[in-house]
Amino acid sequence: MAKRTKGGGATPATRALAAAGLTYTEHPYEHDPAAPSYGLEAAEVLGEPPERVFKTLLAQTDLPRDHGLVVGIVPVAGQLDLKALAAAVGAKKATMADPALAERTTGYVVGGISPIGQKRPLTTVLDESALGHDTVFVSGGRRGLDLEIAPEDLVRATTAVTAAIARV
Repeated sequence: MAKRTKGGGATPATRALAAAGLTYTEHPYEHDPAAPSYGLEAAEVLGEPPERVFKTLLAQTDLPRDHGLVVGIVPVAGQLDLKALAAAVGAKKATMADPALAERTTGYVVGGISPIGQKRPLTTVLDESALGHDTVFVSGGRRGLDLEIAPEDLVRATTAVTAAIARV
């Protein structure tokens, strides 16, 4: 997999990956604003199984740092298990974060929140199923752009821990 740009301009995510010297591939696509699920739309348009395409979700926990916000990265085919996410970061509980807070904190819009290059690095957990793939797809920082990256490089770029945080 070679680092390459297919137009559309850089995002904070692509700039962060380039600065870190990590290899990734951009996969831009025409986003349909009427699509009911951003992640499933990406999987379908890119012709990839939903188990390889991951969504970035923010949860609110009782942790004292970063307003308690934690990033969970799970396959678009499943859901984030909030109890498992809380346990993975040592919190007592977790709830889905307010979308406006997620946007302000990450610098991205909902549907285009990348786990990479956020305004402020947050505690991040990648579902361990990602490690079973050579590469996975995550949002590139805007709707209609996914990045293909080795899971180990995604962990490096986000300082994520891995844990079973997805429910299928």
